[in-house]
Amino acid sequence: QVQLVESGGGLVQAGGSLRLSCAPPGRTFSTSVMAWFRQAPGKEREFVAAINWSGSIIRYADSVKGRFTISRDNAKNTVYLQTDSLTPTDTAVYYCAVSLSPAVTEVRAMYPNWGQGTQVTVSS
Repeated sequence: QVQLVESGGGLVQAGGSLRLSCAPPGRTFSTSVMAWFRQAPGKEREFVAAINWSGSIIRYADSVKGRFTISRDNAKNTVYLQTDSLTPTDTAVYYCAVSLSPAVTEVRAMYPNWGQGTQVTVSS
């Protein structure tokens, strides 16, 4: 079981920003596709963004395009999600995931390894 640790969540007012981080303790994922998903109360876990090993291929959900930015620092073995212009609809637990596939995909089944999540709460 791969362990992932997310951090950076919190409570923020609408229009604010948070930077989420994800690191896998004890392992290197510099060649893996990494992604962020989120799950709001009562809803299914949904894709947010994914990035390939070099950062040259990135995919976003339509709901976050232009507001969120995924990036990675392979030297630090860390993936980031910069969330800007947050709205209450962005409130969710945000999860980091490692893909089984070299393709940058939003298919949840390709990401069997998850962190514990970090809570993002946006107040109006």
